[in-house]
Amino acid sequence: MRILVIEDNRDILANILDYLQLKGYTADCAQDGLSGLHLATQGHYDLIVLDIMLPGLDGYQLCRRLREEARSSIPILMLTARDALEDRLQGLSAGADDYLIKPFALSELVARIEAILRRSQGNRRRVLEVADLSYDLDTLSVTRAGALIKLNPLGMKLLGVLMQRSPAVVRREALEEALWGDDCPDSDSLRSHIHQLRQAIDKPFTTALLHTLHGVGYRLAANRDGN
Repeated sequence: MRILVIEDNRDILANILDYLQLKGYTADCAQDGLSGLHLATQGHYDLIVLDIMLPGLDGYQLCRRLREEARSSIPILMLTARDALEDRLQGLSAGADDYLIKPFALSELVARIEAILRRSQGNRRRVLEVADLSYDLDTLSVTRAGALIKLNPLGMKLLGVLMQRSPAVVRREALEEALWGDDCPDSDSLRSHIHQLRQAIDKPFTTALLHTLHGVGYRLAANRDGN
């Protein structure tokens, strides 16, 4: 499970990240609203932990933009020191799934995260999305700009890893391990599969999504720099 934490208090942020990782979650973070909005719309997350009082764009605005403009259904748990009823109602009306008042125990934070995930997974399709590329993990169908794309099993696995990590760079070694474990055929095998994947998801379209960082690895993103 991959969680995005958007919190401007460095101490609180560090404590949350450490505890989530201890509990087995993968966690990314942002310390202002605009950076958080960018990560939330460009990456794939199972849940967002969102503080309300953020610089640049507050939590209410960020939540509303995700719901109304980005049409995102990612579950959102709001954090705030405000405990008035009207504040809680404002957060829920903006699109939050739950509301946790500071100070809180980290064990309660994780318990609420788990409860939200249980509810959302019963109703939500598991779909990875990068720009106009979509991969439905339940039906195993891949589309770009509405057009169906056919991939072999290794191509599907490779695409899944790249999309789950997008917009981050995935090192060659990590991709080889994901595809073949400790039994990688040869040094050219990954290059061959990357070429096949690029032919399928990029060649018929005007914008390339699969980018090579020579000597490092590969990135799947709308822009080469991942922004």
